[in-house]
Amino acid sequence: MRKLFFALAALQLFISANAQTKRPALTGMYVQWGYNREWYTNSTIQFKMHNGNNFKLIHAKAHDKPDFDAIIKEPGQVSIPQYNYRLGFYLNQKHTRALEVNFDHIKYVVTDGQKVRVSGNIDGVKIDADSILNPATFLHLEHTDGGNLFHFNYVQQNTLLQTRDKERQLLTVLWKAGLGFNVPRTDFTWRGDRFNNAFHIAGYNISAEAGLRMYPLRKLFVEFTGKAGYVHYINALANTVKLKGNRVSHGFGYFETIGLIGYDINF
Repeated sequence: MRKLFFALAALQLFISANAQTKRPALTGMYVQWGYNREWYTNSTIQFKMHNGNNFKLIHAKAHDKPDFDAIIKEPGQVSIPQYNYRLGFYLNQKHTRALEVNFDHIKYVVTDGQKVRVSGNIDGVKIDADSILNPATFLHLEHTDGGNLFHFNYVQQNTLLQTRDKERQLLTVLWKAGLGFNVPRTDFTWRGDRFNNAFHIAGYNISAEAGLRMYPLRKLFVEFTGKAGYVHYINALANTVKLKGNRVSHGFGYFETIGLIGYDINF
């Protein structure tokens, strides 16, 4: 939530600065909330551990963790599933162009039980062989609290369908492109010793997104998009209760489907 407060504070400063000019740059804004699913490419994951172990998992598979049933069990727990929020700022009167603060709470789980190639040094022994990922005897890794992609988008929107009197739009098509940074909280298990690490800036991401907005009411809309991008974690924390100073680095591509509800605010 702190990131949201910082974004709102930055928006207030920007609006105040532009209010001194005859033609403000911002003509309105929108807010959105929604949920997502992800699919990830295989990733080579590098581990550098405080005990001297330095090795990588080659082409490891991973999956997401939607947790949609959390809302059914506890309706108030809206931020447990993989969620999204957006703050968009329109740059013209027709609302065809916007800048957007974009947050995706994704969950990335390295799949247990898979066979992967392990290369490097473990316990002072050089290794280059296949191994089965098991949390009790080897390791488990997940960015599930979460992967957390915070980025900034340019948004272009065009009307596909409007009311007969052309007073308001009913359906629009939009695309977005942006980049930003990752703020993961990494859950790491080493030979049965598990620890959920701290949030911190640990890398960068780039993405492109496209989809449709439908306006059942003048200002209320729902949005469905598909998003593709690349995520690179440079120094994700992978400490355990017994071992400190561990770091993980890896990169992967992803595809995300997103459904959101939003509301337009005119200035």
